[in-house]
Amino acid sequence: MGALQYLTFTHLDICFAVNRVYQFMHTPTDFHCIIVKCILRYLKGTISYGFHITRGSSFALHGFTDADWASSNDDHKSTGGYLVFFGQMSISWK
Repeated sequence: MGALQYLTFTHLDICFAVNRVYQFMHTPTDFHCIIVKCILRYLKGTISYGFHITRGSSFALHGFTDADWASSNDDHKSTGGYLVFFGQMSISWK
């Protein structure tokens, strides 16, 4: 479990699951062991995910945003979104 907790520094997507299992580290049950195996299977399946930074890569950070203010005829709610690029890779969006 300590190794999984260390992995949460680089794999933020497993933080919640590892934290929940880690709470039962002193008295684990078979169910907790199954959950740990699921986390490990997930990590094995996503090992190729991540940033691939090579020599000559651009480290520029670009952000784009758009908003549509109250154009919905039904409820007059505003909508908006954003997109953030690190070099040529999209790193955050909504």
